[in-house]
Amino acid sequence: MLFMKYNFKLRGNNHAKRQIKEKTMKEKLKLKSPLYITIAIFVILLIVILILTACAQGENTQYLRLHIRANSNLQTDQDVKYEVRDAVINYLTPLLHDVTNFDYAMSVVEENKGALEELCERVLEENNFDYGATVRLAREQFPARTYGSITLPDGVYDAIIIELGSGSGDNWWCVAFPPLCFVSAPGGEFSYKSIIAELWEKYVKR
Repeated sequence: MLFMKYNFKLRGNNHAKRQIKEKTMKEKLKLKSPLYITIAIFVILLIVILILTACAQGENTQYLRLHIRANSNLQTDQDVKYEVRDAVINYLTPLLHDVTNFDYAMSVVEENKGALEELCERVLEENNFDYGATVRLAREQFPARTYGSITLPDGVYDAIIIELGSGSGDNWWCVAFPPLCFVSAPGGEFSYKSIIAELWEKYVKR
């Protein structure tokens, strides 16, 4: 009888100890929960940021920029740069009008580099400049730039580089693909062509 009482008491003590231990563990978990939640949120945000960064870097290859670099910052060199710009955009617009693939856009420009260079030199000659022009496709590092309502992050982009003379003056730039270049409007100002806005909706916002 005494043994049964002792055994019962021992079981009771073990049960009480187990309850205390479980209670202590629950309290510890309760204290740690906010920390675990904070860490989990941080990890999720970090993953999202890395994914978005990777996507942004990947998108760089889907833009083909156009840069026209003047011979110098003299007003005459800057003025003729804009004459060349108008001629180049008028030439490229119909070529890239129905192009929906980046690689095909690159091949179109590659095939027309010689014609573009001749066009630029002809505009220069018509305006009494004899320093010539060079046209090339290149991948270059560019800072973040805003073009109308579009912001391109800094990074490496494919670009049509047109250098007039030494090409050491200020440059004018736009996005040739998807086609977002400005075109001349009445009054000497510049505005988006309606077809350009439509193509932007089609290629970028789909």
